[in-house]
Amino acid sequence: MLLAKVVGTIVSTVKNDSIKGSKYLLLEKCNQSGEKKGDYLVALDLIGAGNDELVFVAESTSARETPVTVNKPVDAIIIGIIDLIDENEKIVYKK
Repeated sequence: MLLAKVVGTIVSTVKNDSIKGSKYLLLEKCNQSGEKKGDYLVALDLIGAGNDELVFVAESTSARETPVTVNKPVDAIIIGIIDLIDENEKIVYKK
């Protein structure tokens, strides 16, 4: 699992995932404070994440183990929107 910020939307009129209403977002990987790393990925969004939100992302086999993505050609999926990160009793990120 990794942390990333939503930085854009991917529009594709033709796709081979057979997931009705699927929406893909462009994400930039981040550290625990929400600082961007300059490394990007595309992830399926089934939870309604918005621009500039910090999210949890599952990749690889884990991304294909949800009821919606089982046996689908999906490599990354957003599984949560982060509200707060507490590291060693110090808040390092807050929405």
